Amino acid sequence: MRTSPKRAGIRPGDIVALALAAVVLFPVFYGLCGAFKSPAEFAAWPPAVLPRSFGYTENFRRVFEQAPMMRYFANSLAVAMLSTSVRLLLAVLAAYAFVFYDFPGHKLLFFLMLGTMMLPADTLVITNYQTVTRMGLLDTYLGMSIVSFVGASQMFMLRQTFLTSPKAMREAALIDGCGDLHFIFSILVPAVYPLLLMLFLQSFLAQWNAYLWPLLVTNRVEMRTVQVGLTMLTTFESTNYETILAGVAIVMAPTALLFIVLRGFATRAMNDGPLLS
Repeated sequence: MRTSPKRAGIRPGDIVALALAAVVLFPVFYGLCGAFKSPAEFAAWPPAVLPRSFGYTENFRRVFEQAPMMRYFANSLAVAMLSTSVRLLLAVLAAYAFVFYDFPGHKLLFFLMLGTMMLPADTLVITNYQTVTRMGLLDTYLGMSIVSFVGASQMFMLRQTFLTSPKAMREAALIDGCGDLHFIFSILVPAVYPLLLMLFLQSFLAQWNAYLWPLLVTNRVEMRTVQVGLTMLTTFESTNYETILAGVAIVMAPTALLFIVLRGFATRAMNDGPLLS
């Protein structure tokens, strides 16, 4: 006698997860709705969550009038792409060296690298600023990016993944005339493609949202980034919250689009085949 499968019910864990998701996403939703409110709606009491109409776009127009946001977008994109690309390249090469090369002191060097993860970034701001100033890199993309070229967390995650690759694979590749760089970018990198996409997104978001360091190393207004540009949407006389929320929505749009695109690539790559095994 065949029995029908049990119908899955709502578990307490699902309710807790939905409640936490609502708590996390509500400020984002409220901020997006506030970007379409007029000053009168924003000052009304009691405050309403939804605007009267999503067709009110005056706030978005004021964002581009009060600050050169298009230039700031270009600056942030250049800094984030440069920082992320160099960081991932160095992380891949360092992880490969830690796994496939047995050089003296490599374990000590690896633990020292992990130790840097315990240092708060703010403790190095003064030293980094002095170094960048001596190198004459103020008001340059390189000056805003150079402190992010090395990331211990990316090295660690790639090293742990490369450890699952048998060393006999590299030895066979070397016998066939495959050099180290060819082996890395033809065999290892395609095998960890989803992980690299995740690390790329993580690093890109960190650099896109950076505020303190770009503010310190830029003196010219045209070299500011989008996060610094958001502070220019306020005046001494008043704080236009609806304009600030419109600016935040504009700044969030590229990162949300990047997340959707990279998520699709990562899902497709994971469906094509497993990681290194």
